[in-house]
Amino acid sequence: MKHTIREATAAAVLTLVIALPAIVTVRAQSAKTGLPDLIGGLKATPGVLGVELAQTMSGKNVIFAWFENKSAVLKWYYSETHQAAMLQYGTTQRRAHGPLADVPDDGRPILAIASVTLTGAAPTSAADLKSVPQIAIELYAPLPGGLAAGGRFAPSTVKVPGMIEAPAPAAADRKPAE
Repeated sequence: MKHTIREATAAAVLTLVIALPAIVTVRAQSAKTGLPDLIGGLKATPGVLGVELAQTMSGKNVIFAWFENKSAVLKWYYSETHQAAMLQYGTTQRRAHGPLADVPDDGRPILAIASVTLTGAAPTSAADLKSVPQIAIELYAPLPGGLAAGGRFAPSTVKVPGMIEAPAPAAADRKPAE
């Protein structure tokens, strides 16, 4: 029992250490720059299944957002929060056929990954974007298959055909590493 409590505590501390920089960075940037609350706006958008923040080893700050389908992504795209962010940065480039024109409307879930690398202070205007070495928004759809034991990275509401989900082995059933 003591070993299980120690493992759970270690896992909680590790999770906090990994997630805290991304959370603090996103919140601090929003407070300092007057950016719209992207995380709150995402979570409030109908069809958003989950949102996660992370910071990679290379220094990218990342937002993972799972959407129920293409329609949900478009709700986010046209939301007041997203439109305000686009206007704040003077984004004038638009796709000729509209957003997501090449994404099939097949009802499948979509994962949007937004990543940014900052080398200095967070940008406050379109002119400041010149000092940002990397910013990207990428879209992905789950492939059939996979395995999840004791939980998943994606929210459980993201339906993945052929995903094998199993409960985590009980601590008493695990053998210590030799």
